[in-house]
Amino acid sequence: MVNCCGLVSEKNQPVPLKSISVELQVKDHVVSVSSSLQYVNEEERPLEAVFVFPLPADAAVCHFSAKIGEQEIVAELQDKQSARDQYDDAVSSGQQAFLLEESDESSDVFKLSVGCLSPGQNAVITIVYVMELSVQADHALRFCLPAVLNPRYTPAASAAGVPEVSSACVIPYTLSLSVEVRSSDRISRLESSCPLDPLVFLDAQHTHATVNLSAGHRFDKDVELLLYYENTHQPTAVVEAGAAAAQPGSLMGDPVLMISLYPEFPADVMSSLASRGEFVFVVDRSGSMDCVMHHGKDAQMRIQSARDTLLLLLKSLPMGCYFNIYGFGSHFESFFPQSVVYSEDTMGEALNRVKNMKADMGGTEILQPLKHIYSQPCYPDHPRQLFIFTDGEVWNTKEVLDLVKSHVNSHRCFSFGIGEGASTALITGMAREGSGHAQFITGTDRMQPKVMQSLRFALQPVVDSISVDWSVPEGVTVEMLSPPINTLFQGQRALIYAQLKGQSSGTAEGAVTLKYKLKDKPVTNQLQFALKPTEDTGRTIHRLAARSVIRSLELEMRAGRAEAEAIRSRIVELSVQAGVSSVHTAFIGVNKDGKQTITGPLLQRRVPVRTVAAPMAKCGMLKRAAPKMSHSGGRSIWTEPTAEPEPQTDPLLQLVSLQKASGCWELNASLATVFGKTESEVTNHRPAQVDGSVWATVLALIWLYSCRSEDQVEWQFVAMKAASWIRSQKPEGLSQCVRDGNVLLGGHVTENTLGI
Repeated sequence: MVNCCGLVSEKNQPVPLKSISVELQVKDHVVSVSSSLQYVNEEERPLEAVFVFPLPADAAVCHFSAKIGEQEIVAELQDKQSARDQYDDAVSSGQQAFLLEESDESSDVFKLSVGCLSPGQNAVITIVYVMELSVQADHALRFCLPAVLNPRYTPAASAAGVPEVSSACVIPYTLSLSVEVRSSDRISRLESSCPLDPLVFLDAQHTHATVNLSAGHRFDKDVELLLYYENTHQPTAVVEAGAAAAQPGSLMGDPVLMISLYPEFPADVMSSLASRGEFVFVVDRSGSMDCVMHHGKDAQMRIQSARDTLLLLLKSLPMGCYFNIYGFGSHFESFFPQSVVYSEDTMGEALNRVKNMKADMGGTEILQPLKHIYSQPCYPDHPRQLFIFTDGEVWNTKEVLDLVKSHVNSHRCFSFGIGEGASTALITGMAREGSGHAQFITGTDRMQPKVMQSLRFALQPVVDSISVDWSVPEGVTVEMLSPPINTLFQGQRALIYAQLKGQSSGTAEGAVTLKYKLKDKPVTNQLQFALKPTEDTGRTIHRLAARSVIRSLELEMRAGRAEAEAIRSRIVELSVQAGVSSVHTAFIGVNKDGKQTITGPLLQRRVPVRTVAAPMAKCGMLKRAAPKMSHSGGRSIWTEPTAEPEPQTDPLLQLVSLQKASGCWELNASLATVFGKTESEVTNHRPAQVDGSVWATVLALIWLYSCRSEDQVEWQFVAMKAASWIRSQKPEGLSQCVRDGNVLLGGHVTENTLGI
């Protein structure tokens, strides 16, 4: 167990990290991030500090420097083992040294070894990285500066492990953050989870703006920024000039093109939903799921929010589909041995078990349940859709992602990161490799609306048959640097990188044609681009393109092919050439000009990053009566729902829980209670020619549209099933039924609004 304040000195002095300063430079869909961390050694002896910190999963680290007093050391990228050896040699000889390396197990964890600091000495570490901004369901571009890194769960049988970070009791350092945005599109607005100063526009077109984080912010939670442009679906092609000093023909020497593709889904497509599929819900039941969703008033426990979300999901599934539910922790269990047909009986059985789900399964081991799911045969004409809920700390992230990617042609994976410690590498990686969509539930976010948005994505038609065709003059060729894109669905954006090789004596422009199909309808976009940009705008696009190639090569290498060493050499060569980090390289900086040799024993200090309290210590490792399990093939099948849980208090969830799998409601006292009526009041207002279930279902729809319209994203499928059921009954007197229902419930809803 890690101490609350990490590995401290004998005198238990304060942690030497004093401040963090961050500058963001956003260009359209990508961003460059410069972070400066200031340290001071307050010990009376030399200090070796180790700082393990989180970065976004797809970040490409491209600069690392250290300023000691007035002297600045700019690190260079080397083969990782060579960098480690050089660092160890420098520290053992008393020199100041700095080492930055990516964790072998997870690409969103970097370990920063600060090296020897003399007593009283200051050091400022600067790290620069570039990354693509992710697109959210409301079309915002999201940037998140993670403040939190939970200890990864590592099974006892495994020798590997992501470096562990302590949970700081008090954050002894502060954060300053400035943002500059430049775009080819008008900037609509910029929002944040933290207080911001007013957005300042620097041009009349509103394409250039700056904003700062309000002063005095304590870095105690993720800083989330949401950037909104006006024409988000307009595809773009941006060319970045190669470096003059780089060799022509190399990735860094040639121009590199970045294409953005963010298809728009018309309203008729959005309303077209599939009625088939196999839906597998995989829920984290480790001890950390017994933590609260946030620290505000009336915050739910994570596991309770997951239970409520499963209720909505189960009620929203189409009749005749297949489904199953898995829980995982140190082991895993499934509700059914294999996916079952969705019916009133199977839905009811699953709901009874959901009510009794607890965060009582120990650590977080997601690989084995995924292997079991993928070993199950798929059902013909029922595409598999995987929904994974976790607070996202596992030790073998890359192995999990490889497994998801190897089954990309047989399923889609939708992932949900719960809480501010969720690993971006795991959550975004599973969705990316599984052609799905990732959602993060942080702060006071509610889980249900984000999950139901993803269910809509899963049920909607997808963009497929994607092709990219080039038109370039003689002497110029195009080499694709991004892997092929199989599908895109509503809410997804693709960034495609390509290298422009060769020279053209004539035409200065090229063109690219993007083609795809949406619900079998062809769509074509043609974009023009300059072959030789006149302006040098940096190497952000080059570095992101290099990161894309490196990630593909790393996947090839982990696949265990015979040419693994050759692939590793290619990764190191490209990483060093482009100046971007990889799992096989590290930044190393040594101050060889230090005037004094450092003597005396070194202290080691592990600098804390603010984390959610360790799951074992604070979040739910109370002794509970375990349900009885039957074991089969390395898994457990839940066979005994036990103690009755607390009844639902949210009227919306009460109403949803009463709906039948077919979509209708029965006329009874429980339903009347949701409406704030007695059973006799509801029964006495029923039109004589209308069946009781039709009357009850019409009332339920009127109540949803009248009383909970702001939550429509959560109950949209419940209402669609209800409207479909009513239409199938072909009842007489439906117009009178709606009028009487409005009178009873005080609504003003039309038949058209209800969809009946």
